[in-house]
Formats: sequence, structure tokens, C-alpha cells
Amino acid sequence: MRVLAIPGSLRNDSYNAKLLYNSVELFPADVVLDLWAGLKSVPPYDEDDDGVDAPAAVVELRDAIARADAVLIATPEYNHSIPGQLKNAFDWVSRPVATNPMRNKPVAVIGASTSAFGGVWSQAELRKVLGALGARVLDVELAVPHAHERFDQFGRLTDGNFMEQLTAVVDTLLLAVAEREARIELTA
Repeated sequence: MRVLAIPGSLRNDSYNAKLLYNSVELFPADVVLDLWAGLKSVPPYDEDDDGVDAPAAVVELRDAIARADAVLIATPEYNHSIPGQLKNAFDWVSRPVATNPMRNKPVAVIGASTSAFGGVWSQAELRKVLGALGARVLDVELAVPHAHERFDQFGRLTDGNFMEQLTAVVDTLLLAVAEREARIELTA
């Protein structure tokens, strides 16, 4: 099984990337967790540039999503919404609508923010966008507020309650993949 992890922040010391790194140990040993760090390379969406000659970073993202059995996204919150670069990346991924690589793919959205709410608004907005793409957006939530106080100097999440919630998100994602594979086998 392959899970694609996408941090929604461009920052080098991103709390959301740290959140994804903390999930690594929660997956079984036979699960490959790929961290996609190419968000900064995705150009602004322009339909004129899409198609067979789409930019390399876009092709890389689409291919990474297509290869994955599930996607785990950690998003910060900018002005009570999704970071522009993350939304832009999914605008690229959404084409072509009927066959985009997110279609029917299990996806979980989590986030960390320095605010008191932990990015709940951006997570809700991103779930809406992913649902419009046809992704199977899981009904899980993990919002880590005051993120600047939640990680140690090595990037480890220090609050056991949030680790339990992260474990529940990972378990739900794994279960969704297993259920999807079982449905595929039944129809084959």
C-alpha cells in the first residue's frame, strides 16, 4: 500500500510537515508513505498550459496521486482558508474532471496552525474542494492549535492527545483503503 502525504505549507520549518512526519511511525511497516514536497514548484493554473505538455511539477503531482492508494494532507490556515498554493495545486489536479487522479481516492485532511483553532476552517474548505474533485473525503478531523507549542526541537508532537487523534486518522485512512480494495475485488 502507498500513501501520499502532502504538506500544504511552503515553509521550511512547517508545522504541517512535522505533523506528517509524526504519522510515519503510525503506519504498518508494509505501507510506503511518500512525502510530496513539490508544492512550491507548481505554477499558477492556466488552462492554456494544461494538457499533454503540462508543467513537470504538475505531471509529478498527478502521477504521485495516481500511484497512491490514499492521500493524507496537512494544511495550515491562511486568512481563515486554504493556502493559495495548495488550492492552486488541486486546481491542476482537477483536470480532466471525469478522470482526475483524486477521483474515488480515500483522502484525509488534517492541520496545524499557530492560531487557537488549529486550522479548522482551512480543513473544511479543503474538504469541500477535494469533494468537488470526486475524492472520497474521510470524516476525520485533527486540528492542532498553537502549533508552535506542540512540537519539540526534533519535530515530535509532544501532546499525547493529538498523537491519539493522529493515530485515529491513520487507522481510518487504512480502513478506507481496505474497504475500497474489497469493493474493487467484488466487482472484478
